[in-house]
Amino acid sequence: MENPDLGLDERLIRPIEKPARAFAIFALVLFVLCAWGFVAWMAQLRKGLAVTGMNVPVYWGLYITNFVFFIGISHAGTLISAILRLARAEWRRSITRAAEVITVLVLFFGMGSILLDLGRPDRLLNVILHGNFHSPLLWDVVSVSCYLTASTVYLYLPLIPDVAILRDRPGPRQALYRTLALGWTGTPRQKHLLERAISIMAVLVIPVAVSVHTVVSWVFAMTVQPMWHSTIFGPYFVVGAIFSGIGVIIIGMAVIRKAYHLEDYLKPIHFNNLGILLLVMCLLWFYFTFAEFLTTYYGADPSHMTVFLSKTQGEFSYLFWTMFMACFVIPFVLLANNKTRWTVWGTVTASVSVEIGMWLERYLIVVPSLSRPRLPMEAAKYSPSWVEWSLFVAFGATFILLYALFTRFFPIISIWEIREGRENSAREVSARVDSYLPAAEEPAGGSTP
Repeated sequence: MENPDLGLDERLIRPIEKPARAFAIFALVLFVLCAWGFVAWMAQLRKGLAVTGMNVPVYWGLYITNFVFFIGISHAGTLISAILRLARAEWRRSITRAAEVITVLVLFFGMGSILLDLGRPDRLLNVILHGNFHSPLLWDVVSVSCYLTASTVYLYLPLIPDVAILRDRPGPRQALYRTLALGWTGTPRQKHLLERAISIMAVLVIPVAVSVHTVVSWVFAMTVQPMWHSTIFGPYFVVGAIFSGIGVIIIGMAVIRKAYHLEDYLKPIHFNNLGILLLVMCLLWFYFTFAEFLTTYYGADPSHMTVFLSKTQGEFSYLFWTMFMACFVIPFVLLANNKTRWTVWGTVTASVSVEIGMWLERYLIVVPSLSRPRLPMEAAKYSPSWVEWSLFVAFGATFILLYALFTRFFPIISIWEIREGRENSAREVSARVDSYLPAAEEPAGGSTP
């Protein structure tokens, strides 16, 4: 299928077809970090969870912190993309695919964190073969599996027209693109079916995304551990997930924009609009955090207050107040100011701060409550070992490597959606203006003389 006006978007295909030495060096560095993580995992498989810092009663540590963090990041990708599609926000066209790829890839690392925490990967079969339907852990497995399936389909459907474009260009990957294109030729019937399928998936994926992190929160809230047994955890976790997810999207957009010179596609207005969303989630995060800690303080339950004071004044206070600065003070100052929000560096700085703060929040949810249990046993200290930190770094490096490889096989910005936006812009603007303004009155006597 020939595309006569493809030259307008040649920059979107150039990273796929043009060899890049810098990319090879970058990928090699990431691969070395991945290999080091594999060495650490082999050490854990040989010696067991004794190589970690986990103990009794701190049986969850860095692995579960990363699980909640990665699952949270995955939400904004599909959720924001789906909402913007359904709202027909035209500015979404340049960012939807970059967000959807984050969702699919990062889910694997969330589930991988569970495998690490189990110690022996074969134990995962016990959830399937001997699952207890009264356990939130089984609900979690089901919801995350459904979310991964729905998100993969939602990523693949809008990719088909762009794969067909690559199929019709000379290159060494034609067999791959021919298979993935599914015979796409761009007929009106195919376009209608594709748009219908994308709309259906956009509707379906929103409740699935919300349910996933709600179920993740129930893994904590269904217990009687201090500061876990809370009815607010469901919406609190969902807000935190979207908050951290938007931050990762902004950071990813900035890297792609710089690496592939896509300044004409990812403009300051995209960062400003996402910055406004990030600001809204920043305020919601503060509201839920304030409500959670205020009710705990006024309840004054001794077991809860022990954990509360360890976070605000004791052993974990430096992490808590760093989290507060990173999740609220820094992003609020940067994003509430138009001058910094309209700049790439301003939104990226706020987003990096949010990611640091949200990881600390997950850590502060997991570790302090377990280290000061409700049951009559001694408090314990937890410090992650080199194995846990190595696997955390390896997961991050592997995610970045896979994301970078995706950009070398497929356009990270949807070509057909950009072209469709150009074609529809004049007509849509005209229709919107007509809907806002009253119809022109005809002069008396019929037509103008």
